[in-house]
Amino acid sequence: MPKADHPFTDAARGVRLQKFLADAGVASRRRCEEMIAEGLVEVNGTLVASLPAWIDPVKDQVIADGRRVRRDSRVAYVLLFKPKGVVCTNSDPEGRSCAVDLVEHPSGLRLYPVGRLDMDSSGLLLMTNDGELANRLTHPRYEMHKGYEVTVAGQLSDDDLGRLERGVFLSDGERGPGRKAKTGRLDVIARDRQKTILYMELFEGRNRQIRRMLLALGHPVKKLRRVKMGPLRLKGLAVGEWRDLTAEELDRVRRDAFADAATIHRRRERAERNEGGAPVRKRRGIHASRRNEKSDRLERRAQRTRDLSAKVRAGRGLARSSAERGSDRRGSAARTGADRRGGAPVRGKAQKGRPARASRDDASRDHRPRLS
Repeated sequence: MPKADHPFTDAARGVRLQKFLADAGVASRRRCEEMIAEGLVEVNGTLVASLPAWIDPVKDQVIADGRRVRRDSRVAYVLLFKPKGVVCTNSDPEGRSCAVDLVEHPSGLRLYPVGRLDMDSSGLLLMTNDGELANRLTHPRYEMHKGYEVTVAGQLSDDDLGRLERGVFLSDGERGPGRKAKTGRLDVIARDRQKTILYMELFEGRNRQIRRMLLALGHPVKKLRRVKMGPLRLKGLAVGEWRDLTAEELDRVRRDAFADAATIHRRRERAERNEGGAPVRKRRGIHASRRNEKSDRLERRAQRTRDLSAKVRAGRGLARSSAERGSDRRGSAARTGADRRGGAPVRGKAQKGRPARASRDDASRDHRPRLS
């Protein structure tokens, strides 16, 4: 490990320099690390161009990009419905609209997005100047699940859904050889020949993970919207609107973000509960469930009609065969009587075990005394 070019190497001084900068709202923690490496940060007049570095937030004077950094004790937490076509960077050299420009908070604090949504995606985006909470919500170690509603082209087969649950191999490019990307939960909302609507939960947060997974299966994403982030839900906002988190929401977010190891382990177990097993096919959403219930009801009604029709046809066939057998028996009896007497069939009703009684005319004719 190379020797540090500054004297701020004692961890007992206080907090890490990049954490102090992120908590003060300078930029994200990763961007603060880049600023330090670029030589844009000074502490007490000394250039700090390498990490690790620790400072005392009370005694030390920090300059970042020519401006003095003061840690503001005020914090704000904003829930934004990010529109499609808006980027999540703090500034864009191409002049595209940024998410931070959509929020004009009355406190005047500079807020930053927690995690990222790509430009072609929309939905829930949390913005704050609380760097520690942002780190807890975005770092994969803490496994904070994020839920997405995804519309893809074409009809996903059960085999495709099984592959999604088992994991799809994605290359990481220069970062490494690649590995499987998995989903924590997979629900089918609607499915037809033209499109499939899914609800997917992620706990990794790899770059464009959902789009790459589905593209690997041959089903490009047509629409992607984040609807959940930890305990937060995208409710009561129109596209482009924002609001402050309520005290209850903030309490739940902090409780989930700063959970202990046992709670995080339970999250992982819930996410992997169906790994290697039968795919989950849950239907969610009020409108989707109503449509599905109606289609199921119509299908049951049609099945009952088909069963009844089959039963009627079978009954008709049985009656026809019985009639044919009865006709055959009557014809056979008539033929037997005619053969026995050598003439026409015997009239009268046959009794069990006895031959049919002849008519009176026949009897009188048969027993008339012969005249000489």
